[in-house]
Amino acid sequence: MACRPARKPLPMPFSFAFRPRLFDALRGYSRSRWIADLGAGVTVGIVALPLAMAFAIASGLKPEAGLWTAIIGGFLIALLGGTNVQIGGPAGAFIVIVYGIVERYGVANLLIATACAGVLLFLLGMFKLGSLVRFVPVSIVIGFTNGIAVLIGLSQLKDWLGLAIDKMPGNFFSQVHTLALNLHSINPYALALGAACLGGLFLWPRLFVQGSPVLRVAEGHTVRRFARIPAPVVALVTLTVLARWLEMPVETIGTRFGGIPQQPPAFALPDFSWDTVRLLVTPTVTIALLGAIESLLCARVADQVATDPQYRKHDPNQELMAQGVANFVVPFFGGMPATGTIARTVTNLRAGATSPIAGIVHAATLAAIVLVGAPLALHIPLAVLAGILLHVAWNMGEWHEFARLRHFSNHYRLLMLGTFFLTVVFDLTVAVEAGLVLSCVLFVRRMGALFRIEPLRTAPLDASGLGMGAGPRPLLAWRLHGALFFGAAAKIDPIVQAVESAPRGVEVVLDAGPLFALDTTGLEGLEQILKTVGQRDGVLRVVNAQEQPLSLMERSGFNERLAAQNAAASPLESPLSSAGTPG
Repeated sequence: MACRPARKPLPMPFSFAFRPRLFDALRGYSRSRWIADLGAGVTVGIVALPLAMAFAIASGLKPEAGLWTAIIGGFLIALLGGTNVQIGGPAGAFIVIVYGIVERYGVANLLIATACAGVLLFLLGMFKLGSLVRFVPVSIVIGFTNGIAVLIGLSQLKDWLGLAIDKMPGNFFSQVHTLALNLHSINPYALALGAACLGGLFLWPRLFVQGSPVLRVAEGHTVRRFARIPAPVVALVTLTVLARWLEMPVETIGTRFGGIPQQPPAFALPDFSWDTVRLLVTPTVTIALLGAIESLLCARVADQVATDPQYRKHDPNQELMAQGVANFVVPFFGGMPATGTIARTVTNLRAGATSPIAGIVHAATLAAIVLVGAPLALHIPLAVLAGILLHVAWNMGEWHEFARLRHFSNHYRLLMLGTFFLTVVFDLTVAVEAGLVLSCVLFVRRMGALFRIEPLRTAPLDASGLGMGAGPRPLLAWRLHGALFFGAAAKIDPIVQAVESAPRGVEVVLDAGPLFALDTTGLEGLEQILKTVGQRDGVLRVVNAQEQPLSLMERSGFNERLAAQNAAASPLESPLSSAGTPG
């Protein structure tokens, strides 16, 4: 038997910790860092303007809902978050979810579900469960991300083509059917604007790649100046001016929504009741789950992209608490769910951001633009916003992962493709739930397949196939490899059957050295072996047990029953049991 492991210290009692990264970032804050954060915040604030409006419109809300979510939510996430450069606000991943909730439950219930999701997110962070989000397999994350990208692209075809559709349905097949029935109503002006927007978004960054024809002609400083202008802003301004100048007959923000209010939204309490909250459990969990995954995935991307050696990795629990506060507050101002946004965060980081001050500046920049220039948004064509969202959907999807599937196992393919199709056909909640259940089943199957039993020949065999020691006891020995748990417990049956066929007085030795995990179902298998050995008036030895299996055998009383049965069986010992380890 292995020695008893040292007793572990008792875990520390729960302690609540709330420390925004901003407190640490302000230590030694210099003028140069302030200038860098100011420039990055202004840049990403301009980038956020068209995206915030587009996300809200695509979600079935008014454009100001997205704008003030980016302003208020972005400010709170930067102020209270656990990262240096994260930019919060409405995200493309929420479009499909919010649209479905609005269609089924209404805007008022969306606000309640968002606030409840904020409470849930805060509790996840408070109880230090941020690391649990990392347990979601990457195949599931890729699957639902690509599925959401497909649904976003599909939902934008109506405005991109200028189709005469009053309201798009919420599910995939109905959307495809509605689009097919209305293809005859394509507006060529909207299609031209949308195509120009989409083409420009792909082309603009490539104009400033080193070695391009433009760089050979233009001066370096001029190119650098233009390269700093975000592509969505260029597309939004130029195509809006073009459509206005040519008086194109296309739908705009003004014709559909009547414009954007030029004053801050009023604080208003949603019509809250517990009966309503019980009906909104699924939307609440969906918003909280997606918000947690999206924000922490965004923070991890920022950690990987950052090149500053002094850059500190994110605190997942603090980040979840900040997301919770933002999502609890934003609905009182008519906003939509907020989370960390990968594109804007990476833009912020590459623009030179060094602290959460850049995120606060981003919110202030966006607020100034809305309060001063809201009337100008009346003329923005919806086809241009649809083109921007199609570009977002393309960048969101990890399409190369489909081509790489041939390099991975069938388990990975099943998880990724299953999550993808469930997201497209049903919704994100069903996809993630089914994906997690399936991943657990496949993990159990794989771990069960790794467990094996190795027969050992420790002495010359007699005519019966049993080893014989110096004493009168026949000998059977096996080495256990892997994890003996409920998924592999059935593999113990051959040992039981071999003992049942052995002569009376048999000695059975189990070398548990390579056995690193044992659960109660596996322990039941050992109990069955012990019982069968006792019925044959034999002796059972379990040697070289590691810490976890040994601990469970001691706590369950298995070792006591083992010692008592061996003592009652016979005092005789074979050379193997004296040695303690099968050879």
